[in-house]
Amino acid sequence: QVQLVESGGGLVQPGASLRLSCVASISDFASYTVGWFRQAQGKEREFVASSRHVLRTTYYGDSVKGRFTISRDNAKNTAYLQMNNLKPEDTGIYYCANGRPILTTLRTTNGYTSWGQGTQVRVSS
Repeated sequence: QVQLVESGGGLVQPGASLRLSCVASISDFASYTVGWFRQAQGKEREFVASSRHVLRTTYYGDSVKGRFTISRDNAKNTAYLQMNNLKPEDTGIYYCANGRPILTTLRTTNGYTSWGQGTQVRVSS
């Protein structure tokens, strides 16, 4: 079973940056799409970004476009989420996931088969 471990969360002020990491215990990491989702208290899990295994294309949720960047280092079995200009509405638990979603499921939780435990991000002054 694939194990995903996130790290890098914390408490920051608005406008600050954070970089989240996700390490996967899998031998063929490069053949999987990696996604980041977040969940605010009392809300559904929301798509943030993904790095598709096909053509290495990236996708972003509308609320984070231009501020967040997803990347991956396949040699280290690690995905990253660079988050800049953080806003209070970015607060939540951030989850890493992997799978082989098709385009129609790329932005949904159903497209991913393995999930990490999450890392908390809180943006507050």
